[in-house]
Amino acid sequence: MKNVVVLILGGGQGTRLYPLTKMRAKPAVPIGGKYRLIDIPLSNCINSGLDQIYVLTQFNSVSLHHHLHSFSFDPFGGGFAEILAAQQTMDSTAGWYQGTADAVRQNFNFIRQRNIEYVLILSGDQLYRMNFAEMLENHKKAGADVSIAGLPVDRETATALGIMRLDEAGNVVGFLEKPQTDEEIDHVRTDPAWIDAQGIPSKGRDCLASMGIYLFNKETLIDALEKTAYKDFGKEVFPATIRTKKVHLHLFDGYWEDIGTIRSFFEANLAMARPNPPFVLSSPEWPTFTEPRFLPPSRVDGATIRGSLIADGCQIAEGAVIDNCIIGCRCRIEKGASISNSIIMGLDYEETEAEWKENAALGRPPMGIGAYSVIENAIIDKNCRIGDRVFLAHTGTPADKELPGVGLIKDGVVCIHKEAVLHDGWSM
Repeated sequence: MKNVVVLILGGGQGTRLYPLTKMRAKPAVPIGGKYRLIDIPLSNCINSGLDQIYVLTQFNSVSLHHHLHSFSFDPFGGGFAEILAAQQTMDSTAGWYQGTADAVRQNFNFIRQRNIEYVLILSGDQLYRMNFAEMLENHKKAGADVSIAGLPVDRETATALGIMRLDEAGNVVGFLEKPQTDEEIDHVRTDPAWIDAQGIPSKGRDCLASMGIYLFNKETLIDALEKTAYKDFGKEVFPATIRTKKVHLHLFDGYWEDIGTIRSFFEANLAMARPNPPFVLSSPEWPTFTEPRFLPPSRVDGATIRGSLIADGCQIAEGAVIDNCIIGCRCRIEKGASISNSIIMGLDYEETEAEWKENAALGRPPMGIGAYSVIENAIIDKNCRIGDRVFLAHTGTPADKELPGVGLIKDGVVCIHKEAVLHDGWSM
């Protein structure tokens, strides 16, 4: 696998995930209590035997840089996970990346390394498990110039994705972005019998959606980008490549979720906490790697916890009730607090006694969730100070609106900004 270099695209502004991207890059958004989105593609690479990894980013990248420093590889094996931030050089003054394809084009020097034959391009904001070694083997066997991962979906789901049309050999010969009518879907549909013949039960699904995972022969990629001014892979490079190169499908049928909105982020996280979750973080065969923190075990004193994930270093007091929640590292939850269907991202550090006294003198509650507070259907970002008897809940799906000074409601979810302060008795 030393002839493969991986590019993880994480340079977008992540506007649909705002306010979680207000102070961090999208791939650095926390998930599952103790991980970040970038940990998913990184773990897939490591478990697949790929260890030459670049992450392309430009917006709010400080926390992402810090996080990637924790991924260290065997110094004798030459592995790495490094940031490629947008920059100007003596050869180029392009500056900001203008899209996913432009980001790769600006970093050709890292692709043109000797012994590199293949370039794997991934997204930094998807939740899935895939063995890229199998994708590479299928790519070679098919004699493809490009391989793309595809997922069988039903017609309803197809309207929100890019759908591919295949020939009998599994080569992509057509592509339509978000088909909306039956006529459009019929034009790119795949016979379910063909999907069944590949060893994957179609279960009535007759569309194959692009997962945005591309494996290029190096020269094919360089040729495609040097001869054009294309800025985006999904909308420009991939459709154009279909017309001139052999593009082969790598069929996938596992769990896959594109974390593109607050609602999808919220639901995908809470699903991990339920019994028999669709995405299991604790797989011994395919572990999820992240930053080591060296925190103590969580302490729980007489609390009631149902269907939840509790990260390291938490302190949960007597009488607290936690139901279907993700509780992040170092979180402090005081007595009688009630939290349900919520994501509490936790704390980056613990307050010292001197800091606690200083904040108390300023009338600021401690970091964490105060006594007898009620939180429902909410995302509480890191380092928030939620006072005693705070009421933070809503019913139904209210319109998006600002919560002045502390957060907003978006996609029907209450989102509290990082480091927000909600004083005792605050209520929506």
